[in-house]
Amino acid sequence: MTETSRTAALERSTSESQISLRVNLDGTGQSDIHTGVPFFDHMLTAFARHSLTDLTVHAKGDIHIDVHHTVEDTGILLGQAILEALGDKAGITRYGDALVPLDEAVAQAVIDISGRPYLVHSGEPTGFEFHLIGGHFTGSMVRHFFEALVLNARLTVHLKLIEGRDPHHIAEAEFKAFARAFRQAKAFDPLETGIPSTKGAL
Repeated sequence: MTETSRTAALERSTSESQISLRVNLDGTGQSDIHTGVPFFDHMLTAFARHSLTDLTVHAKGDIHIDVHHTVEDTGILLGQAILEALGDKAGITRYGDALVPLDEAVAQAVIDISGRPYLVHSGEPTGFEFHLIGGHFTGSMVRHFFEALVLNARLTVHLKLIEGRDPHHIAEAEFKAFARAFRQAKAFDPLETGIPSTKGAL
C-alpha cells in the first residue's frame, strides 16, 4: 500500500453562501477559518486541531438573516472534501472512538468510514437547540452541521452527549469528540494492506 497525498480543495457558491475550503487529512491541525460566525470558527478550529487535519475555510453568507445557510453549506462542502481526500480508503483504520470531557460536559463519538451515511445524535438537554451560544450560534446548528457533514462524507457516526450543562461546553465537547474519533478512523493502519472491508470497497 502506497500512501498518497490526501488533500482536497473545493468551492461552493449559491445565492445564500460562497465558500472555498481546503483539507489535508495528513496535516498537523493548522487552520485558517473565517466564516463570519465566530463560535462556528471556534468549533472548526477545534476540529482541525484535534483531528490533525489542516483546514482552510473562507465563507461569506447571509448571516444577517441567519447563520443556518453558512453552517449547513460549510458542512456539505467539508463532507465532500473529506470524501474526496480519503480516496479509495486503502490502508485506513476505518473505525474511531473518542470520549472527551470539557469541564462538566462529556461527549462520545464513534465513527465508521463506511461509505454509508448515518448519524445517531443524542443526549443534548431539552432546550439546548434554542440556546444562543455567543449570541448568534443556536444549539440546533450542532446537529445540523454534523448531518450535512456525515451525509456528504458518507460516514456512519454515533455522537452522544453523556453529561453537560453549559451550552458552550456541550457543543465544544461534541466537536472535539468527533475530531478525536475521526483522527483515529482516518489514520493509516500499519497492519492493513488493502481496503478494510470484506466487500473490497468502502
